[in-house]
Amino acid sequence: MPWRECHKMDERLRFVARLLDGEKMAVLCREFEISRKTGYKIFSRYKDCGLDGLTDRSRRPYRHARQLPFQIEKAIVQLKQEHMSWGAPKIRERLRRKHPEVHCPAISTVHAILDRHGLVKRRRRRIYKPEGTPLSRPYSPNDLWCADYKGEFMLADRRYCYPLTISDFASRYLIGCEALANTKAMYAFTVFERAFKDFGLPRAIRTDNGAPFASANSLFGLTRLSVWWLRLGIDLERIKPGHPQQNGRHERMHLTLKQDATKPASKNFLQQQARFDQFVSTFNQERPHEALNMRYPAELYHPSPRPYNGLPELDYPFHDRTITVTRCGRICMGPLKINLSQAFAGQRVGVKQVEEKIWLVSFMRYDLGFFDHETCRIESAENPFAAKVLPMSPV
Repeated sequence: MPWRECHKMDERLRFVARLLDGEKMAVLCREFEISRKTGYKIFSRYKDCGLDGLTDRSRRPYRHARQLPFQIEKAIVQLKQEHMSWGAPKIRERLRRKHPEVHCPAISTVHAILDRHGLVKRRRRRIYKPEGTPLSRPYSPNDLWCADYKGEFMLADRRYCYPLTISDFASRYLIGCEALANTKAMYAFTVFERAFKDFGLPRAIRTDNGAPFASANSLFGLTRLSVWWLRLGIDLERIKPGHPQQNGRHERMHLTLKQDATKPASKNFLQQQARFDQFVSTFNQERPHEALNMRYPAELYHPSPRPYNGLPELDYPFHDRTITVTRCGRICMGPLKINLSQAFAGQRVGVKQVEEKIWLVSFMRYDLGFFDHETCRIESAENPFAAKVLPMSPV
């Protein structure tokens, strides 16, 4: 038997019609499964308003206990229209002095009123678009390392392998080739830390704009891996998107790696890593390179004079405060919670007041952005890693 569909309006109309026919209130309320209080309310509304009284009424309260009087809201809007450059703190202070007998609302309430009336000018947020950084062309070992993931391929056990490779730019020395199960940063940290311990620290590392080296959703494209490199004093170099030729030496090595060590693929990660280790040894110590005048990379490369000794301490003597970024990427300054980036989780940043209620956030020697007390939102500064356009010299 199908369910019988009914509507509240129809049920109320039937209830009132049967009451008008002379049926008892208590019997009808029991049949319609409502209380007698509700039954009398429905019948009273029908007698006062007719059929319109049987429709649903708004459940909105008649008054709000903490609603701001419209006179104060009107005064706030008028002050803003008279002084368009004033923000919520100045308007509130002016209102407090002009009407000392009135309880002034909070700064956030004043800002919400201005926003509701379309009197808040929102600055357009800078959206990070990877454009590459200035690229160097060093001639000494360890001045520049190149890193990338060779394209993934499937092993015989149906698992994908993501080789992470690191090479020296000047000598073409292959520092490492690790068979990884994915491109997560936690595995890349281990590979780079072992390379730093064995060969020292380079001056710079060149990568593309993919994970875990860069992120399109982070401040200046920084990730935890790239922030760690900055802490170690390693400069960042990124190629332009869609320009793999800017990392051509490393990509050419990938072609040789693909031909010699991945076809056919090994049965599992352990056997594939053994083939990668053999390839690294042959590539560095047995394979002559035409670009090196038929010399071996091992004949030109030497470890870096900069040893890896962990992370140095960060201090900001010229800033007002030194704050540790939370695990969720926030700067907590009293009651203020400012979202920075999870790339800086656990890192110490410097905060300095540059104007009234305007603060500058810095990491090491890089200025990250500004925030104010009203929005508590980071507005990014000029990208310190972007390519600089030099002015034309006068003729």
